[in-house]
This record gives sequence, C-alpha cells and structure tokens, in this order.
Amino acid sequence: MSKLAGVFRAGIFAHNDQIRLRFRAHSMIPSDPVLTVLLYAAAYMAGSVLFALPVSRLWKLPDPRTQGSGNPGATNVYRTGGWPPALMTLTLDAAKGWLPVWLAHAAGLSVMVQAVVALCAVTGHMIPVFYRFQGGKGVATALGAGLALAPVTTLVMAAIWTLVIWRWRISALASLLAIISGPLISAVIEPETLPLFGLLAILIVVRHRNNLIRLAQGREADLYNSVERSVNQPCRPRLTDRR
Repeated sequence: MSKLAGVFRAGIFAHNDQIRLRFRAHSMIPSDPVLTVLLYAAAYMAGSVLFALPVSRLWKLPDPRTQGSGNPGATNVYRTGGWPPALMTLTLDAAKGWLPVWLAHAAGLSVMVQAVVALCAVTGHMIPVFYRFQGGKGVATALGAGLALAPVTTLVMAAIWTLVIWRWRISALASLLAIISGPLISAVIEPETLPLFGLLAILIVVRHRNNLIRLAQGREADLYNSVERSVNQPCRPRLTDRR
C-alpha cells in the first residue's frame, strides 16, 4: 500500500508540475520583469523605424507618404519604384517585427509576453515616435511578428493574401481578408495565440478604415493602375525612362 501511495503521490505532483508549467507558458506575469520591459520598449522603438522612407531615399524615389494612399509601406514604394525596393521595404518591416519576438522566445519568456512584444512592434509602426506618431498600417510588421510566434497561422494568412492579390490585385483587400482570417485560423491551429491575432485584426482593420470606405464605393485602385499613375506623373520622368 505504501508503494502504491507513493506512486499515486508522485503522479499528482507530476501533474501539478505540468499545470504550473502550462500556466507559466501562458502567463502575463513575466519571469524577468526588467528584461520584459526592455523588450517591450525595444520592440516599440524598432517598430517606429519606417523603412519605407530610408529605402525610398536609397532608391531616389519620392516620399511614399505623398503617393497613393499616403501610407509609408511596401505597397506605396511599389507604386513608385516597382518590386525591388518594395520587397526590401517588406523584408525590413517584417524583420523589425520578427526580431523582438524571437528574442523574447529565446529568453524563455511566456507566449503571452511574446504576444505583447509583437503588439509593441506593430504599435510602433502605426504610431512611431520618430515620425510624430504618424505611421503605417502595420501589416508587414505583423507578418514578421506572426512568423516568429505562430508561423503556421501566419503562413496560412500569407497564402490568403497571395491568392487575393493574385486575383484582384488590391493590396488593402488582400490585407484585410488575411488579417480578419487570422483569429479564425489561430483558434484552430495555434489557439494560444488567438488573443494576439484578435487584437491585431482590430488594430489593422481600424487603420484601414479609409480603404474600407473606398472599397465600399468601388474607388480603391488596384496595384496595376496605381503603378501606371505613379509612372505617368510629370514629376517622375526617371521611372518612365527606366521602363
């Protein structure tokens, strides 16, 4: 009986240890408060760097905030300079979301803390301290953060974005459909990240409110027409010559 009681007691302790580990993995209470706060701040500061602007200067393109929708992101860089600078902008904006979350993961912080780090990076892109809190819509930064925290969910969302952009060539529509699908996909595949994708969906949909109005009115331009208008602007003879 004593041996059986010992086995039973050991089983209970092992089960309790698993519960504690599971709670710690999803807890909002950081195990290292100082490191956590530093990562929050670093993620926000990294997100505040709008790479569309230095990339445009590097390629001698106009300020993307003066083009198309006025958003400092990869889409407007594409409208003025084509795929190479747009892909550079997309990669850098995604990297600033991916790196802080990866660092939080490498430090052994909980999934919920990593999710807050991701939100800090995306928020930095939307309301950047370096640009008078006038930023972008956060789609590329959310992509990078999602790849670090929930890669399967994010890749499915990226596939949805690709299909929509291939079919309709409207960046805002592709971004909205992909980000709205995020909470549904994460609930099935990676449910521990559902709060993150739910908040990201709210933030990014709100940032696309003007695009939603234009979509409802049928006035949202597709990528092809936007590129043509940018190329045909009188102030852009250099791009016309290149093409």
